[in-house]
Amino acid sequence: MNKRRKLVFALGAGAFVAPLGSFAQQPVKIARIGWLGSNSAAASATRVDALRAGLRELGYVEGKNLVIEYRWAEDKYDRLPELAAELVGLKVDLIVTHGTPGTRAAKQATTAIPIVMAVSGDAVKTGLIASLARPGGNITGTSYFSPELNAKQLELLKDALPRIRRVAVLFNSGNAANATALEAMKGTARSLKLELQPIDVRSPADFNGAFSEMSKRSVNAVAIVDDPILISNAGVLASLAASHRIPAIGFSAFADSGGLMGYGVNFPALFRRAAVFADKILKGAKPADIPVEQPTLFELIVNLKTAKALGIKIPQTLLQRADKIIE
Repeated sequence: MNKRRKLVFALGAGAFVAPLGSFAQQPVKIARIGWLGSNSAAASATRVDALRAGLRELGYVEGKNLVIEYRWAEDKYDRLPELAAELVGLKVDLIVTHGTPGTRAAKQATTAIPIVMAVSGDAVKTGLIASLARPGGNITGTSYFSPELNAKQLELLKDALPRIRRVAVLFNSGNAANATALEAMKGTARSLKLELQPIDVRSPADFNGAFSEMSKRSVNAVAIVDDPILISNAGVLASLAASHRIPAIGFSAFADSGGLMGYGVNFPALFRRAAVFADKILKGAKPADIPVEQPTLFELIVNLKTAKALGIKIPQTLLQRADKIIE
């Protein structure tokens, strides 16, 4: 009888212990994200912080359930393919990149690992995706029509400086999206009776020579095309424009860095949004089925401090349209 009771107790205890074991803490799944940066860590700090903040809001914490493998091209686009291949070799869960050169390098490196473009030029026109609604392949994220934005910059320059006739365009021929932007600007220039002077810069080492060339050509102003290298060096470009006393317009952050005017999208907001795409993919969604988004908000920033230094009086009608005025 005692033996029977012991057997029943043992069986009962075993039945009770098994469920307890099922509640034991499971290993935390760690998300591994590859970051393919066209610029340097310092130049991209604000945008990377925005991405990390977006990931934290969704429950991803570095050192706990998230690892980000960073690779930096240091403004050298020819390094992007090699760096993309390194991230693929690490078998990351997905790659976050930005700009047409970075997205293209990632696409060429892998057709299996999902790619999130935090922001890129016209991704359809440059062949990165099939369509916005159904991108196909392994890429999704945010794309915007930089050609139209850059053409709009010429209109704003003309509004601010009605007498200008010769405008330099600073662009990077190493970025396929810049070619379409330049074509759009040529059409707008004709309608505004402006003579465009395209000046190609492939790296920061070309900046000084570019502005010296502008002075030689006696340009009245310069428009800076959206490009990762140019965006990450906004402060340098603004300083050069000021020292050569050339009124300049560029992406929205350009005015914050000391440029006369800026018009475009809010880049940190787009990098924060990239976290949402990453989260969907990490939870099982396929990039091919996630529609590519387009920014709907654009901002005009006017730097009156710079205008005063250049002896320029910005028309009141333009100031009334500005989203932000720096005084």
